[in-house]
Amino acid sequence: MHGKTSALGCEISKHQEKRRLKIVDCWKVTRMAMAFKMATTGMWVTDECKNSFMEMKWKKVHRYIVFKIDEKSRLVTVDKVGGSGESYGDLAASLPDDDCRYAVFDFDFVTVDNCRKSKIFFIAWSPTASRIRAKMLYATSKDGIRRALDGISYEVQATDPTEMGFDVIQDRAK
Repeated sequence: MHGKTSALGCEISKHQEKRRLKIVDCWKVTRMAMAFKMATTGMWVTDECKNSFMEMKWKKVHRYIVFKIDEKSRLVTVDKVGGSGESYGDLAASLPDDDCRYAVFDFDFVTVDNCRKSKIFFIAWSPTASRIRAKMLYATSKDGIRRALDGISYEVQATDPTEMGFDVIQDRAK
């Protein structure tokens, strides 16, 4: 056989060598793509976030989900989940006064034509009392989590509770 010798001392054919090189090249490209993804969003969204969002969107198990960024692991994780019987007021009360969060809220309403509808709101909560580093981290990671959570209808950015009041949500939904 006129092939190369592998690391184990066995001869490998030209076909096997080409296949091995394709696998190695594919692995390098995949690894580069993952590094690029991390560089552009800065964070990884956990499967728990995506699964909880899908349960809210399709099964209507949750009324809202609050997400937070773990700065050490650079992961977006689920902080709190509101049951289907909870209200928008419960979501607003669950947001901290001194730290940033992301939240999604499933808003049910009736249109002027008497049709029941549901819209999912994405809330970027960044209170004035939070640290500047946290504000920057949440601002740069917002697009990444929005892309990961497919099906968001509207976005609200708030620095105090009046900017995300129930009347603001109602006006946006119409």
